[in-house]
Amino acid sequence: MLKVLVVDDDAGLRLSVKSSLLETGRFEVEEAFDGVNAMEKFKEGSYNLVVLDVDMPRMNGLETLKALKAHDPSVIVIIMTAYATIDDAVQAVRDGAYNYISKPVSSEALLALVDKALSAHSLISQVAASAPELTMGSRKIIGNTAQMQKVFHIIDRLSKVDTPVLVRGASGTGKEMVARAIHLNSTFKDGPFVPINCSAIPENLFESELFGHEKGAFTGADQRKIGKFQFAEGGTIFLDELGDMPVLMQVKLLRVLQEKMFTPVGANREIQSNVRIIAATNRPLEEMMTKGTFREDLYYRLNVMPIFLPELKKRINDVDHLTNTFIKKFNERQGKKVIGVSSEAMACLKKYTWPGNIRELENVIEHAFILVENNMITLSALPENILMAAGIDISAANLNPVAMEPNKPAAEVSTGEKKDSDYIKIEGDQLDFSRHKEAFEREFIVKALTMFKGRINQTALHANIPKKTLLRKIEKYGLNAKDYSAQ
Repeated sequence: MLKVLVVDDDAGLRLSVKSSLLETGRFEVEEAFDGVNAMEKFKEGSYNLVVLDVDMPRMNGLETLKALKAHDPSVIVIIMTAYATIDDAVQAVRDGAYNYISKPVSSEALLALVDKALSAHSLISQVAASAPELTMGSRKIIGNTAQMQKVFHIIDRLSKVDTPVLVRGASGTGKEMVARAIHLNSTFKDGPFVPINCSAIPENLFESELFGHEKGAFTGADQRKIGKFQFAEGGTIFLDELGDMPVLMQVKLLRVLQEKMFTPVGANREIQSNVRIIAATNRPLEEMMTKGTFREDLYYRLNVMPIFLPELKKRINDVDHLTNTFIKKFNERQGKKVIGVSSEAMACLKKYTWPGNIRELENVIEHAFILVENNMITLSALPENILMAAGIDISAANLNPVAMEPNKPAAEVSTGEKKDSDYIKIEGDQLDFSRHKEAFEREFIVKALTMFKGRINQTALHANIPKKTLLRKIEKYGLNAKDYSAQ
């Protein structure tokens, strides 16, 4: 349950806000009667959210905000303000508050703002899992799972400025997630977030796509079109795969960055642009500059505050935290109660090199959620390529209800003493290979169907049998998968 501190010198307003939050059943709420009292309580306990008034005795809201952020940059602060102090509330947002709400405080508006703030905050946690590296001059600030506070500092710094951001990293490292986190925690958060994949736009349509066009500007332009920059007014444009942008468009983008102006295709008017630009690429821009395929002036204009996302294989110890993040995500999405990953399965995940980075890991956990039988992800729920990369005997690992240890031969894994009924019996001189092969095959399929409760797809996947082969064998031996659904 999230902890909230409501700070106001008006006891009636504190009670109203507290009641609204408590009614949801999601929050534990405490009160403070001014800024000094708030800091005393804040230093004694941990709070996720502070709802803070501006006009208070002893220590006003702006001073309290700065003290709160200095003590814990990760705390979410929502400012309450009367009309007379609206300028102070705007200043508070510039100083790190998430947003402000006007008095009298509506319960619906407050809860909507709190939910939005919590969503933005959760994205910062995911950014931390991406281990961004921020270069400030010659000094590097690294944010990984062991240094969460520094990641919050990064986002906090970026939220106060409209400086362009360049996110670098291989495919799947979480570049768009970082861009969304910056947007939702910035002064542009109330505007739209507009992602654009530069590699997916034909070169001849690039300018029209970004800046729009007038009717009749070119063949096929039968009506006026609003471009992405105009659509994103007051918000953020995310230019993914920037390295694939044509050189001519790079010149036009540079003008938008420098002059905050653009001209639609076929128009004779300029349009003012109030848009935050975040770009991302996995291309070697420095090499491209030497070849003349990427402009140096654009590079230096975007590279004011670069963020580098390392590949997952270079920080394999972060797999634990990332996995827990995705388990929480899919529990909420699918209504399950998976509590974690077995030690054997986690060891297997850490032996994999993750060529698809964080995106691939997320897909693997989603795959595991489809197959998991209880509240723990074990080896049997992992994809075959992950198991094979860890050197695990696939058929043994998937059919054995007791989790195997990585690299341990199947023969060494025991589920207890075998009974005579667990073996195919060969009587006397009845050494007929074909007959006993079929007996083993039938027993194998029966055990697999029993283990996976007659579900054909899961039986085929885990028993490492092509689905068509499994269906053919079931028919051959006169089996009915439904007979094993309740065993």
